Amino acid sequence: MISLSPQTLAISGHRIHYAWVIVTVAAGLRLSGSAIRTSFSILVPRLVETFGWSIGAVGGILAVQWVFSGLFGPLAGWLGDRYGIRSTMTLGAFVFMVCMVGASLVMGSGTVNLLLFYLLYGVLLSAAMAIFQVPLTAAVTVWFRSRLGLGMGILQSSQGMGPLMFVPLVLFIIHAFGGNGNGLRAAFWVTGVAGGMGMLLLMKLFYNEPGQIGMRPLGTPEDEPLQQMQQPEVAKVRTKVFMRQAQRTGTFWNLIGIHFWGCAGHAIIMAFLVKIAEDADVSPGPAAGLFVALSVVSTVSRFWVPIVADRIGSKWAMAFCFFMQSAPILILFFAHDTWVFYLFVVLFGIGFGGEMSAFPIINRQYYGSAPIGTAFGWQMMGAGIGMAAGVAAGGILRDITGSWNPTVAVSLVLSMVGVVSILVLPTTSRHQLPHWEDAIPHEIVFDETSGEMGIKT
Repeated sequence: MISLSPQTLAISGHRIHYAWVIVTVAAGLRLSGSAIRTSFSILVPRLVETFGWSIGAVGGILAVQWVFSGLFGPLAGWLGDRYGIRSTMTLGAFVFMVCMVGASLVMGSGTVNLLLFYLLYGVLLSAAMAIFQVPLTAAVTVWFRSRLGLGMGILQSSQGMGPLMFVPLVLFIIHAFGGNGNGLRAAFWVTGVAGGMGMLLLMKLFYNEPGQIGMRPLGTPEDEPLQQMQQPEVAKVRTKVFMRQAQRTGTFWNLIGIHFWGCAGHAIIMAFLVKIAEDADVSPGPAAGLFVALSVVSTVSRFWVPIVADRIGSKWAMAFCFFMQSAPILILFFAHDTWVFYLFVVLFGIGFGGEMSAFPIINRQYYGSAPIGTAFGWQMMGAGIGMAAGVAAGGILRDITGSWNPTVAVSLVLSMVGVVSILVLPTTSRHQLPHWEDAIPHEIVFDETSGEMGIKT
């Protein structure tokens, strides 16, 4: 027997907290909007061959998307904190569908069409991508008082599953519609419309916070009062007060920098690993398989690292992951055999997958129940700009020097700077702003009867 009511959710008499539905829905929302983005590597040669665009022009599309998804990060986080994830994700779903369908319509030859593709896929779609990454992740954390690591592991591993699920699907759609321009347009149409509709349907099951449906976060004592903090005016004040205090601390800015260093470092490897292997005389098939192997390994680490971070503290879990992202890069200076490259992928994938996964955990460990969406958005800004900067720097160095060694060296240095930056972080056993709510104006009051916070009139 199955009961689907959030308050009495159960399967065969076993109660299931609705937090697990929330994290499953969040994983589905993230996957629904990731098909084309996670498959971009297979689109590059097809866009070049079909529309006559240069490799540099096509690669620039992804770089622009990384930059703008980072720049949109703080805004996306603020929207989630201010208006709730359901309203924000609804906006994101419509932006996603408009951009995907629009991009399919403007595909063609000519400078104007390429510029429009840059605008739709590179700039505007970045807003939707930021919404999928920032407020959605932050919103999931409010449903867990305990077992947050497991919940976040489920959510973060869904990102690693994207390439494994959607690369074959996108290839199938392209070939089913002719393998030319029609196939590409169909891939954007199908994944855009289906993904957007999937998100809208999944959002029917999503709630902004436990108190919205008369529940407490998983692991909360039953005698603790129910709380609702997402009333618009209250959320606006709480977010403003928290951010004002958080931005006065070095930890806030260091976390942004850590995300920048880590993403700049691994972006170089993600963008150029296959080419590095092919230039070392690895055949194209096994070289392409490196990307698949990296996705598999990183998916496993995306799942386990948040669990470990929740138990031992995020600082040391992140330091380990950044070290594992750094040290294996030394292998690339001497790699020539296929098996050596696959050894590198396994070791590097452990660090790469876990590098981003612990960030939601460390935010909760540092800031407790504060509205962390905006803060996480600032960190994702560092990540987006880092991704673009790493790819740009790595490609330019390869063109100037004619060797991959300087590019690989930059990746190593960037990731090691991230390790050092993590080591100077304060311990995660203490909140960084334990009394930040004392600065909230007295007009904000908590009604113990209704569990709602509101403006005193």
